[in-house]
Amino acid sequence: MLNNNIIDRIKLLFRKDKELYVSLYDILGFYPHNIEHYKMALMHKSIARRNAKGKPVNNERLEFLGDAVLDAVVGDIVYKHFEGKREGFLTNTRSKLVQRETLGKLAHEMGLDKLILSAGHSSSHNSYMGGNAFEALVGAIYLDRGYGACMQFMQKRILKQLINIDKVAYKEVNFKSKLIEWGQKNKVSIDFKLLMQTKEDGGSPVFEYQAVIEGIECGKGKGYSKKESQQLASKETLQRLRREPQFVDAVFAAKANRTKMEEEPVLTVPNIEEKDFIVTKLLEEVAEQPVAETKLADNTRQKEVKQPDAEEFDLSDITAKPKEMSKEDIIAAAEAEAYKQE
Repeated sequence: MLNNNIIDRIKLLFRKDKELYVSLYDILGFYPHNIEHYKMALMHKSIARRNAKGKPVNNERLEFLGDAVLDAVVGDIVYKHFEGKREGFLTNTRSKLVQRETLGKLAHEMGLDKLILSAGHSSSHNSYMGGNAFEALVGAIYLDRGYGACMQFMQKRILKQLINIDKVAYKEVNFKSKLIEWGQKNKVSIDFKLLMQTKEDGGSPVFEYQAVIEGIECGKGKGYSKKESQQLASKETLQRLRREPQFVDAVFAAKANRTKMEEEPVLTVPNIEEKDFIVTKLLEEVAEQPVAETKLADNTRQKEVKQPDAEEFDLSDITAKPKEMSKEDIIAAAEAEAYKQE
């Protein structure tokens, strides 16, 4: 009795897309049932094709589906492979396996990037094209053969042949340093703000940090240490910088406003002449006035500052208090006055 692969090979002889079937078999390890799903997965949006209803025909919808399926499949694999590991470790490992950079490398190693149809006939100008096509391919597998086929593809074709899951899990990817390096290259200010610090029922501390770029609140991260939470916040921020052009525009607009304020000129220029403001200021003001005005100013100042009056300080009418006379002195004085009159 012929097995399924032999039957599929016989059918292949009578199909018009023989080369595509063979290429996909080399990548997937099985022949597609519905080739149209895979054709769609390999069609980049730059082709700008539309169906009979006028809707765009490209791999974006399959990319969305494949992203969700891939998260579930890889999460399942990681959960079973690393028994007893904490949620943070499992999340971090899954993130490393499904990040665009990893998927892009896989697409290149498998030769998937050579099958992508794009307006430029090459994926070299778009570093995300291969990773996006990989996600779309997973979406096509799910529609064509179901969840089990996606699991088999990831286990046998990817993790067994192309990726060492243990090395990936324990390899430290410093997202924070990558974010800071990006900020330094672009002269963008980056800070980390503590949002929350609590404890679990078992007493383990939990931190939540948020990355802030040019005053704009960015990715958040929650972990069992400041380092872990800042790493996750940095990772989420890097993902937004990669996927959201409007977010990047907002960051650089905020940077432009900050640098503009810092570079605004000071209109008032300081005077460099040295002056003795205690002595020479009054003299300079007097020297600048006409003679008549100077005399008038002098008189005015004399009135304003009351000068000592000479009469007020005349001591001539100030005499000593007369000495009190005794009876004998009074009699003697009277006799002397009487003798004068005679």
